[in-house]
This record gives sequence, C-alpha cells and structure tokens, in this order.
Amino acid sequence: MSFHDLRQFLERLRARGQLLEIDAPIDPELESTALSLRALRAQGPALLMHNATGSTHALLGNLFGHRSRIELAMGDRPVASLRELGELLAAIKEPRWPSSLRGALATWPELAQLAHVASKREHDAPFNEEVLEGADIDLRRLPIQRCWPEDVDRLITFALVITRGTRQERQNVAIYRQQPIARNRVIMRWLAHRGGAQDHASWQAAHPDRPFPVLVAIGADPATMLAAVAPVPDTLSEYEFAGLLRGARTRLWHSDLTGLDAPAGAEILLEGFIHPGDTALEGPFGDHTGYYNVQAPFPVLTVERMRLRRNAIYHGSYMGRAPFDEPSVLSMALNDIFVPILRRVFPEIVDFYLPPEACSYRVAVVSIRKQYAGHARRVMLGVWSTCASSRTPSS
Repeated sequence: MSFHDLRQFLERLRARGQLLEIDAPIDPELESTALSLRALRAQGPALLMHNATGSTHALLGNLFGHRSRIELAMGDRPVASLRELGELLAAIKEPRWPSSLRGALATWPELAQLAHVASKREHDAPFNEEVLEGADIDLRRLPIQRCWPEDVDRLITFALVITRGTRQERQNVAIYRQQPIARNRVIMRWLAHRGGAQDHASWQAAHPDRPFPVLVAIGADPATMLAAVAPVPDTLSEYEFAGLLRGARTRLWHSDLTGLDAPAGAEILLEGFIHPGDTALEGPFGDHTGYYNVQAPFPVLTVERMRLRRNAIYHGSYMGRAPFDEPSVLSMALNDIFVPILRRVFPEIVDFYLPPEACSYRVAVVSIRKQYAGHARRVMLGVWSTCASSRTPSS
C-alpha cells in the first residue's frame, strides 16, 4: 500500500498496534519529549497526543522511533529492502549500459522503478481547508515543543523545508530546526554546507534585493519525510526519491505565492520569505551530541500564509543524546541505503557503518579489501568526498 498522507499511515499503524493514542492532557513543554523518549527506549509505538496543553491540535511523537515503522512507511514498493533500494540509487547515480539483450531484460525490473519518479501535480490539497493570512497567522496555536530544560524557547523539530536556488532546477527538501520568535516569524537554522543554505546563498548572489521564497510542510506523508533525511544523489530530487520509496508518484501542490511545490498530503503548510539581511540569534537548544548548541545568527523566515487541514495533526520530534532519538534510528536504517552507493564508487568496500553514538556523521567505520599500501587512506579521502556531496539531513 502507498501512503499519500500522514493519516493513511497512522491508520495502518493503528491496525498494526503501532500507534498509542493518548487522551490525557500532555504538555508540549518538556512532557511530550519525556514520553517520546521513554517510548523510543522501550521500542514502543508512535504516540498521538490528542489533548496537547494550550492547543486544539493533536501532537504526534516517536513516529520513526523504531525501524519497523520506517520499513512500513515504504508500503508495498517492489524494492524488498533498504539495501536493495541503495542498489537502485547506485544504478541511477552511476548507470551501466547493458551489454546484451539478456542484460537489458535483467535490468528492466530495476528500470521499471523509474516510472514512479515523476511527480504528479494536484489542483487542490487538504491543507487548503483553512487558509490564514496577515494578522490571523499565529504559530502559537500549534503544540510546538520545548524539548529540554535549558532550551531557550520552543522549537519546530520535524518540518520539511522546501527551497530552490538559481543553480539547479530541482527543489531541495530537507529538515532544519526552526525557532519561533513571533506569531509569524521563525529562525531557520541551516548550516552553510546544507542544501537550503546553498540555495539561499545562490539566490542572494543573483538577486541581492529580492526576498527568498520558502515553504515549510509539517505532517507530510511518510515517504517524503524519509526522502528528506536520506542520502539522495544530487541528480535526484527528494520528491522523485519519495516516489521510489512508496512505489507511487509523489503528489504535489503548487504555491503561487512562492513558486514552490509542497507535498499535497501535508497537514500544515507555511508559505513565506526570507528578506535580505533579516537574521536573528538562534539557540541554545539541546542537540544529538547530548549538549546544548552555542548561539549563532541565522536567517529569519516571515510566514505570509498559513494553511491547515481540518483538525490538523502537528508532527514533532526531539534531538537527544544518540542513540536515543529519532535521528539515530533513521540514520541506522538509512545507512543501508548508502553502502551500495559507496560500493559503486569504491568496489573494495565491504561494509560501512555510521555509529549513532557519534551522531551518525562524526565517525565512520569502513571495512575494505586492502590491496596495497595507502589503500585505506585513499578510501578514507574518497568517503569524505562522497559524503560531503550527498544532501543529508541537518538538525
């Protein structure tokens, strides 16, 4: 089954006993994080908190806190495992022309997956059921979490940020944490080497006096959320990769305000702009290192339009000390995708592992078939280069 929105996925989790619905009041201030952390440590279900204190919207936590839910999010797609999906990505990244008719026929099931790559445009979307503009926009109506005691404020933790720069046609879809500082303003924390920041920099260079358009989708379909945190090759957009994950084309809705496309199944959509020179000091917030980040200036997104599905579900998460947070679980699962991509470049690699205890990016363990002096150093430098060129998630 292909899930085109979050609610379809939650229905499947409910049927599998993988969703715990909580009617008791739960405070997004620290309490929701404590419950989600406890559920993850116990390898428990996703949590749908219907009565989030201070909000009329339900709060969803621990959605990807177990590998089984990550695998279920891909539905009944033809690729049987994450490792096999990595093989498909490697073939797309470095295609090999079949040398015979038999080879072409053997390759056809792999190539048939590409039928799901092209996205499908929808004329309407459920999040158009409520549209707010101007003074009616108020992010405080959402059950945005404050995750840790020394966090400076509340934090949007699992929203998809959609951008497009001037150097590529593709739209970048990634997850960056966002600190609300007013009813319609959030600080966008993206590091300089990430896709969103690079899109912003290229836009500033080409259009220094024009605001930079941004979409933020909260509660998207599970395949698009997974695509946003996967090591997608630069030749493939996250929307295209999401089609491969779910085995069905991604459904998109076009924002006339920003010129960008949003996942049509999202619960909440924010449309806005980063104006030239508009920055603010962000943080500190607890991070997956187990420590609080230092403060630093980042761009500010001004939301000009807010769209919500009726009784919209707010999807949140948290960053905690690895391996006890959702980013760690996602990284351990998606590690299987990255191995075949590396092997296509370096066939001598036997296996590759990013320990969650090292935040899944600060240390890599690589085993190789060593053939000459200096071989390990060559692979090490190559892995650095390959990882740096992949569009991977940022906290």
